[in-house]
Amino acid sequence: MPDPINAESGVGGPGVFVPPKRAQKAYLNPNFLKSRDARIIRMMCEYLEPLQRFQRLDVRETIVFFGSARARPPVAVKTDYAAAQEEKKKYPGKIPKALREKLAKLEGDMKLAIYYEEAAELSALLTQWAKSLGQGKRFVICSGGGPGIMEAANRGASERAGGPTVGLAISLPTEEAPNPFITPDLLFEFHYFFMRKLWFAYLACALVIFPGGFGTMDELFEILTLVQTRKIGRPLPIILYGKKFWGEFLDLQALVRWGTISPRDLNLFKVCDSPKEAFEHLKKELLLRYPKPQAWNQVNM
Repeated sequence: MPDPINAESGVGGPGVFVPPKRAQKAYLNPNFLKSRDARIIRMMCEYLEPLQRFQRLDVRETIVFFGSARARPPVAVKTDYAAAQEEKKKYPGKIPKALREKLAKLEGDMKLAIYYEEAAELSALLTQWAKSLGQGKRFVICSGGGPGIMEAANRGASERAGGPTVGLAISLPTEEAPNPFITPDLLFEFHYFFMRKLWFAYLACALVIFPGGFGTMDELFEILTLVQTRKIGRPLPIILYGKKFWGEFLDLQALVRWGTISPRDLNLFKVCDSPKEAFEHLKKELLLRYPKPQAWNQVNM
């Protein structure tokens, strides 16, 4: 009967050598890296890996677009609306409830579709202008990487203006794949919302907020708070795009009347209603505030 393995020498029976088994390195252990105890490591990865990539690709300044993920291209909405109108002709009398609801939704979609087109146009104007400066990757368009206004912003920069564009996507159970108009090397996917928010703010030189829902409002008020409290220590022009939407939805004058903000806080943003108006304002502000490309040691929050 062979001798049992000697744990110290690694020697088994006569003439047999059994090498000791190596333990798995901690940084190669997927079970550990996905564990609660390693959460801080995952957070650091979502800071350091994007930082390394932005530095390697020399992206130091972004213009961030926020807005509804539900906005669709005008052509797609018009096609669906025309089909619904054809279906309506089948009912000379009372129109079924489901069809009435479909038509009402499509009419709402047509309003948002206008903003999709104007976001793409504004993004293209800004990208063409940034490229004309001849100073490298300046004022790169950045979005959350998803559909709707995010897609329109990436699409205008890449498809219409031939420029680079950033997508800061996040993994969600119901989220679609990132839109196809993001520069591949500048597509990021985050697990933690707060790390994604950091990267929206960290390189931003301007912000454009289109009509949107809870997520858009969350980003808007967070950035306004950071600028108001000077946690963002550099100039940050902010545009609320779409006078009708913002006039109907938001009355910040009420906060002044109640004394919860200062009247000068209303100067932290400008409401614009056309791609040309928004472009001219941003161009003027960016040339004034950022006449030269920022160095990495100038990027601060």
